[in-house]
Amino acid sequence: MTALLLLSAGRGPQECAWALSQLLHRLRGEGVGRGLTIQQVEAVPGDRAGTYRSVLIRISGVDAEAFAASWTGTLCWQAPSPYRSGIGRKNWYVTAQPPERAARPTTFREADVDIVACRTGGPGGQHRNKASTAVRATHRPSGLVVVVDEERQFGLNRRIALDLLRHRIKQGDKAARRAVTTARWRIHDGLVRGDPVRVERPTPRRPGG
Repeated sequence: MTALLLLSAGRGPQECAWALSQLLHRLRGEGVGRGLTIQQVEAVPGDRAGTYRSVLIRISGVDAEAFAASWTGTLCWQAPSPYRSGIGRKNWYVTAQPPERAARPTTFREADVDIVACRTGGPGGQHRNKASTAVRATHRPSGLVVVVDEERQFGLNRRIALDLLRHRIKQGDKAARRAVTTARWRIHDGLVRGDPVRVERPTPRRPGG
C-alpha cells in the first residue's frame, strides 16, 4: 500500500521552509517507527541550506494511507525563529495534502485503432472519394476519432490518420501533465494558518545533554 503526500511552506517566510524540514524529519521518524518506508520523490529547496519550500513524499507499507491521513492538513512547528532573534512569533505553518496523481502516459498501438473506409462530402469530395479512399480512424482506449481524405490513396490516408492520432494523444498527455502540475500548485496557495491538525515542537534536551 502506498500514499503520496505533498508538504508545502506556501508563500510563508523562510521560517516556514525551515519548519517544513523539521516536520518532515518528525514525520519520517514516526513513519519508520511504524515500519513504513518514506521516500522523497520531488523537492523544491528553500533559500537556506537544509530547508524546503515543498517536498513530495511516497509512504509505503501497511496502513500507509491511514498514516498519511494523520499528517494531512495544516501542520504547525512551534519554536523560536532560528534566523531572527527577538521575534515574538513561534508558530510556523505548513500544509500537507495528497497531490493529484499523474496519469500514466498513453501507449499508442496501431492494434488499438479501428480503421474503416468512408466517403466525405465537401468541394471536390465527390471526385476524390468515389472509391471510398477516405479513412475514419478510432483509437479505442481514448475514444479519439479522426477522418482523413487528403489523398486519393487509402493507404496514404491511413498513414496520415495514424500519425494524427498519435500526435493528438501525445498532446492530450501533455495537457494532463499540465493539469496535475496546476492542481499541485493550488496546494501551495491553499495553506491556511491556524487550527492545525498537528502541533509539533523540538524534542526537549535532557539535562546534561
